[in-house]
Amino acid sequence: MTAEQDARGFASKAIHAGQAFDPTTGAVIPPVHFSTTFAQDGIGGLRQGYEYGRSGNPTRTALQTQLAAIEGGAHAFSFSSGLAAEDTLLRAALAPGDEVLMGNDVYGGTHRLVAKVLAAWGIGLRVTDMSDLDAVREALEDKPVKVLWVETPSNPLLRVTDIAGLAALGHEAGALVVVDNTFATPALQQPLALGADVVVHSTTKYLGGHSDVVGGALVLNDDALAEKVGFLQFAVGAISGPLDAWLTTRGIKTLDVRMQRHSENAQAVAEYLEGHPKVSRVYYPGLPSHPGHELAARQMSGFGGIVSLALESGEAARRFSESTRLFQLAESLGGVESLLNYPDEMTHASVRGTEAAVPVEVVRLSVGIESVDDLLADLDRALGEV
Repeated sequence: MTAEQDARGFASKAIHAGQAFDPTTGAVIPPVHFSTTFAQDGIGGLRQGYEYGRSGNPTRTALQTQLAAIEGGAHAFSFSSGLAAEDTLLRAALAPGDEVLMGNDVYGGTHRLVAKVLAAWGIGLRVTDMSDLDAVREALEDKPVKVLWVETPSNPLLRVTDIAGLAALGHEAGALVVVDNTFATPALQQPLALGADVVVHSTTKYLGGHSDVVGGALVLNDDALAEKVGFLQFAVGAISGPLDAWLTTRGIKTLDVRMQRHSENAQAVAEYLEGHPKVSRVYYPGLPSHPGHELAARQMSGFGGIVSLALESGEAARRFSESTRLFQLAESLGGVESLLNYPDEMTHASVRGTEAAVPVEVVRLSVGIESVDDLLADLDRALGEV
């Protein structure tokens, strides 16, 4: 990226990074390269470094250039899923006997990956409240960790963590500081600029943005770690295919405007829910009542599209979850359409009975970009049936 390109605004980078027009035809949208193999000009004579689809593909390269640009990183890697990205990073950063410290309300799949997959290979896991810097400091002083894993805002309780403060604590303790930026996206939050070492994404969510592609990504600056990640991406092979990469690139081009609308709608939904007599608590950093509101206002340029709420009981939460119409009951989040998730039995079922368990009365909303009056009417009708 040239100095001029690096100085461009976020929306310009999202649209143009890695997206030069096709030099043969002049097509403004680069073609999708489906080829699994690439002809060589003599043995070892690779054209632009491409030989086989697992080691490299021009469409994936374009996406990785785009990802690095929007997160402000030197290196980016695209994977077949968010968990594939996480697994590759942890393999690159850890050895048997090392420990990971993560938040006590992280995405259930992340907790499961370490607790039930990597644990068998000698990786330890501890959890704490990452929004409490004193608790993190105590945990680091109690026992060293190799990786400090952060979600902010967290999934699904929307806790907000001071990335700069946590990065300072982690680096002082010799830990790699990883931030899952899936909820906020680089449109609203830039963890590398705040001191994080690695950014993780489930690109399935807001970056893809249309609930039609599964993927994951890592963005980082450290050359040595990037070399390890790149080797594992090739050697293990959990890469994004060319069509998946292209769909993700297409989604990223509208990320800036979509996140503005997601945030606006979520703010209206959160304010409505906070005033409803059947709602016990609303989790949304855009509300002044949220304990992380001021930090989020400093650290983020918007509050995002996820709102969680607590009803009076698990039974009420289940009844509400099955009563909406515009909000569709489904896994995942971050698409243009509004979704509703009951974490205890859906996304976080794997962490029941652990420190990361989600209260049974909590429901998570992924607020889409539909007309906000229609969303509010749907919620109002559903709450009337609780």
